[in-house]
Amino acid sequence: MRSQLLSARAAALFASELPTGSRPALSVVGAAIASSVHACGGTRGCVAMMAAAYGDYPETSAPRMRWALSVASMMAPGATRPEPDRELIAA
Repeated sequence: MRSQLLSARAAALFASELPTGSRPALSVVGAAIASSVHACGGTRGCVAMMAAAYGDYPETSAPRMRWALSVASMMAPGATRPEPDRELIAA
């Protein structure tokens, strides 16, 4: 059950207008999830929007979903704020 809730929250965050890579406060995350679910007509609408994005923009969808899962996992009781993603760039 917990993984389904995490997946639904992540799909809603994916569909939200929050920028990828942001580390919003829990109140902002909750508001963004509620707004996305309402705008998309439910969690199934959020998942449909996510699927369309993967089809149209696969190169940006995977990083956005990793971000959405990271932020959604903060909503779990006792969760701690995750470290920002770090990327090694070779010169």
